[in-house]
Amino acid sequence: MNKHLKYALEIVVVPIAAAIVLIEQVLIRYLNVATEAFARWAPIAWLEARLIRLPAWAAVLVFVAPSILILPIKLSALYFGAHRHFGMALAAVVIGKVLATAIVARLYRILRPTLLSQKWFAWADERFFHWRDWAYGFVRDLPAWRRTAAMIERMKIRLSTFVSALFAR
Repeated sequence: MNKHLKYALEIVVVPIAAAIVLIEQVLIRYLNVATEAFARWAPIAWLEARLIRLPAWAAVLVFVAPSILILPIKLSALYFGAHRHFGMALAAVVIGKVLATAIVARLYRILRPTLLSQKWFAWADERFFHWRDWAYGFVRDLPAWRRTAAMIERMKIRLSTFVSALFAR
């Protein structure tokens, strides 16, 4: 590949990939904490106990259901956009994405053992995570990513030193 083209692609791809990786990791981490806390509520705990015992075909239906349930939120985003309420449209998209991600992530954690009993799901699960790990590794091996990560680490150290000095007085 042409050296200049590769450098130009790095400049474009690395920030986008970094943003996606960061948002995904942070969103999943905090949504897992929130959904675990929510799952302690008796009605939700009861529902999750029932979901664990579902047959494989029903688990698949439950797992894909959030995509359908979020459809009204996406339609509201289209409505708001069509009426030039772009802030509301963006808010609807963000709320829909966060809700869908939280629900699907929780269902995945609960239903994964049952879902993996389906050979096609086990194959897709393995392929998806293999591809994701490869993509993360590719991005993390880019020189621009390494420079950015090193810069962020230096900034964390400086910020930590600054905060420590403030409270040491």
